[in-house]
Amino acid sequence: MQEFSFDYDRSEVSKCLLCHEAKCTEACPQKAEVGEIIRSLYFRNPLGAVKKLTCDCVHCDGPCEKACVLGGKKQPVAIRELLIRVGREAPSLPRHKIEEVDLSADICGVELENPFLLSSSVVASSYDMCRRAFAAGWAGAAFKTICSFPQHETSPRFSALRHHANAFCGFKNIEQLSDHSIEENMEIFQKLRKEFPTKVIVASIMGKNENEWSELGGKCEKAGASVIECNFSCPNMESDALGVTIGQSPALIEKFTRAAKRGAGLPVLAKLTPNVADMAPMAMAAKRGGANGVAAINTINSITGVDIDTLVAQPSVHGKSIIGGYSGAAVKPIALRFISDISRCSQLRDMHLSGMGGIETWCDALEFMLLGAGSVQITTAVMQYGYRIIDDLLEGLTEYMKCKGIAALPELIGGAAHTVVDHQSIERDTILLPVIDYNRCNGCGRCYISCMDGGHQAIEFDAAARKPRLLRNKCVGCHLCRLVCSEDAVKTAKKSFKKQA
Repeated sequence: MQEFSFDYDRSEVSKCLLCHEAKCTEACPQKAEVGEIIRSLYFRNPLGAVKKLTCDCVHCDGPCEKACVLGGKKQPVAIRELLIRVGREAPSLPRHKIEEVDLSADICGVELENPFLLSSSVVASSYDMCRRAFAAGWAGAAFKTICSFPQHETSPRFSALRHHANAFCGFKNIEQLSDHSIEENMEIFQKLRKEFPTKVIVASIMGKNENEWSELGGKCEKAGASVIECNFSCPNMESDALGVTIGQSPALIEKFTRAAKRGAGLPVLAKLTPNVADMAPMAMAAKRGGANGVAAINTINSITGVDIDTLVAQPSVHGKSIIGGYSGAAVKPIALRFISDISRCSQLRDMHLSGMGGIETWCDALEFMLLGAGSVQITTAVMQYGYRIIDDLLEGLTEYMKCKGIAALPELIGGAAHTVVDHQSIERDTILLPVIDYNRCNGCGRCYISCMDGGHQAIEFDAAARKPRLLRNKCVGCHLCRLVCSEDAVKTAKKSFKKQA
């Protein structure tokens, strides 16, 4: 990512609330899309920010900054300084090697305009929501899971762990399935299919028995669905015989996948749970049942916290809570692990992978694709930021491909899968030392503290000069110091050397 970024103040950008109808944009006398520029920086799309910069901020007194909604209550975002930095750093960003790229993808052989879909959840639960998402540029949607039995929802049903600007780091839901009748959902499919013939409707379904899986699949096909997604993974069902319970049983996965295939002539995805030690056997069971692909991961069983004043776990529903599904940025490493496991399994290499779990930016999505996902699905980021994130997803990925000279998306799929190896195959006999860049170092001493108390006591600190110094004879090359540095002042040596016997 370093090649596609520059030294703007990320902590300043993270203060932005990403306002609806941003006041900063409204206040710009040069009619620049100020809010969208900041939003592109927020979502790691600096090239997109540069493209949108149509104003001269050096000779402007910054009315955009004065209009920031944080002003008066908190320190406003330093918008003018950020925009000046965008203009100053633009020449250092990479140039295009090619001018046209093809973002088209597929899901189980069904053509997609681009790889980005809404995942089955509240963000794709009505005609109007899907209509607005499709109009915004999303290639498709996995509609909220359709079933024949009534839903009994709780209130409230969400909780979150937060970091900068109140953004979610992790998110918990205890929500269930679609609250529309089957007939209502089929009408929605028919209407969407007629209005958006090029968009992909993934029908997420859940049945109580084989007949229901078959019947639901058939009805969805008739109503205009493009793909069937079997929900074998919802952790919030009242019945122990549904959702995640099925996803933890290879026999049930195979049986109900086969039933869904019997009912519909469409490609079938098995949406699998991460609440297992190994997902590959579950994916193989789905394949035996006739599945064309796997969607992973659904949410992780969790408790996000306990209110230390009320002494109730969150979210509190009349003083009680339940274990629910965890999603958001915090689960991305776990999701990538499962995508890698399935992608590297020789028995599953002909299966489509639709990846999800913690995707917020184009970089996140690209990581899933590089490990083998042919399409990606997103919910939690949409719940926070809205359908508009598709703009930076598409633009960021497009700019990356142009700069890398990659003309078509399939060239990226699985590009990093081979770099994940087993524990016996990783190189363990050499050391790469960290290198301190004193031009960037601010002398905070965090690297020293971390190395002393959490590492190998390989850094000493000159308090008078406010400078850390590496002790090469003690350093084991763990690079903890590089991870804690706030200024990117700790680099990696270009050459390694052999460990001493």
